[in-house]
Amino acid sequence: MGVKIGDLVFKRDLMKGELTGKVIGMDAYNILYQFVSSIRTPEGFPLTDSKGNVVSHLKGIFSRTASLISDGIRPVYLFDGKPHELKKGTLELRRERKEKAMLDWEKALEEGDLQTARTKAQQTSRLTDTMIEDAKHLLDIMGVPWVQSPGEGEAQASHMASKGDVYGASSQDLDSILFGCPRLIRNLAVTGRRKLPNRREWVNVQPEMIELERTLSELGLSREQMIDLGILIGTDFNEGVKGIGPKRALSFIREYGTLEKVVKEKRIPLLEWEKVREIFLRPNVTDDYRIEYGEIDREKVIGFLVDQREFGITGVERTLDQLGGPKKEVPQLSLDAFF
Repeated sequence: MGVKIGDLVFKRDLMKGELTGKVIGMDAYNILYQFVSSIRTPEGFPLTDSKGNVVSHLKGIFSRTASLISDGIRPVYLFDGKPHELKKGTLELRRERKEKAMLDWEKALEEGDLQTARTKAQQTSRLTDTMIEDAKHLLDIMGVPWVQSPGEGEAQASHMASKGDVYGASSQDLDSILFGCPRLIRNLAVTGRRKLPNRREWVNVQPEMIELERTLSELGLSREQMIDLGILIGTDFNEGVKGIGPKRALSFIREYGTLEKVVKEKRIPLLEWEKVREIFLRPNVTDDYRIEYGEIDREKVIGFLVDQREFGITGVERTLDQLGGPKKEVPQLSLDAFF
């Protein structure tokens, strides 16, 4: 979900090759959910092996990581830890929506409406502990580093970007801006054609950059004020205020300066906003990490993807043939066999 400030932030399209040689912090859960949602059968079922293990996310992360490396990008994946207690409302809402989508999916299948069935199925996507461990294992044998955050993965990526350990964070959610990420890169893992929700229309998706300092300068806000604006609209940690959208929230913050004054002067019933502000100003992150790249272990990748998860040997070997070698090299590869 994330904070809905897309109409306010300054963004620009990335130029080809602009991220070559850069280390990018990837919001792992955000990306894995995209793959589990999009890589499905025509009826809406995720791809599985004969034992019922979901492999949609492995197909996606293997192909996308290889594609990033071929473009000279050095990914490091950040995994979520324990969610903050204030996120329970958001998680419960997501659970309810998934349950409703599951019923709608089953109904569409019964009626033979495969288009609706697939759309509803995508809304039921879940990540299990086994799926997460499989993804981490695949990254290990590909020589790609990952970091386990104690809290939000995007907070960890933003922290590492602020320290200069990564160039920027890659996520579709805009919470990274509130977490202080200097450079947020969107659409890096979903480049290409994408179907618009609930419409028979496809659009071209290109990577874009959102720069924190440029955004704050354009809006005339401090980072603290940007956080206050986001809280008024609503984040994953609070519902926000009914009737207050991005433009109205911006007007209030510009007029009153702080959320304290907005709440007092406008008599807004906003609960626990101080705690939400603290989540963004002092997130639960760790400095106990190392970003080290290794070589792809060809035999282990084949053993895992082909022998254990039943991928086609031809496609896996083709990617490995073209990808091989240390991560510091910039190989060229084609992923046509996977999509």
